[in-house]
Amino acid sequence: MNRPYVFCHMETSLDGKITGPFMNIGTGDDGWFYEEAFSKHGHYRMQGWLSGRKTTEENFTDHRKPRLDPTASVPAGDYIADDTADKYYISIDTHGVLGWERPTIDYGETHAAVIEILTERTGAAYKAFLRSIGISYLVAGEKELDAPLALSKLKDLFGMETIMLGGGGILNWSFIKQGLCDELSLMLAPAADGSPDTPAVFQAVPGLSDTQPVSFTLTSVEERKSTVWLRYRINS
Repeated sequence: MNRPYVFCHMETSLDGKITGPFMNIGTGDDGWFYEEAFSKHGHYRMQGWLSGRKTTEENFTDHRKPRLDPTASVPAGDYIADDTADKYYISIDTHGVLGWERPTIDYGETHAAVIEILTERTGAAYKAFLRSIGISYLVAGEKELDAPLALSKLKDLFGMETIMLGGGGILNWSFIKQGLCDELSLMLAPAADGSPDTPAVFQAVPGLSDTQPVSFTLTSVEERKSTVWLRYRINS
């Protein structure tokens, strides 16, 4: 398959959660999660990182609604506003609901251009909204996300060789179940909160992914101030 190398890189609590109260206490990793994936001296050399709509809303668009012109029309197909950025933030947004205000985001010291992944059912008004801001978008799938097509386009149109998958548990599990993730990288924080309502690193959704188990092979273990970094190869 013509696609980038994909690694899922997540920081979790001891009870496997990716958000929640545990994040409010110091874990003492000194920015290790960011360092290994985003810094020039880190382990990975990725050109973009990919997340789902909910993750984007919570971290970058603050649940804003887009300003749409219902009379707008756009040409069919993809739109590339910037294919020369050093880094890209890729957001899955099949319904076209994210209310961006600018075409770039800042995460730590990383400045990245935004790419939206849409489907054929995404309305012309939303595509016109993205064009007006200068945000690239790729159409992948008719009604549901065609993840292999999205990855292929990211490689062919933007030259991406390595992508970080940083879900949502739903997105993470979907990619793994489709054989689209090559490596799992977990930063295990020395904290837990026992919350029954916060999402886990993986989550199946009926109609999208199943709960058939997947096995992993441990490839490395490192420790820093009680945080443990586990890397796994995903078995096919």
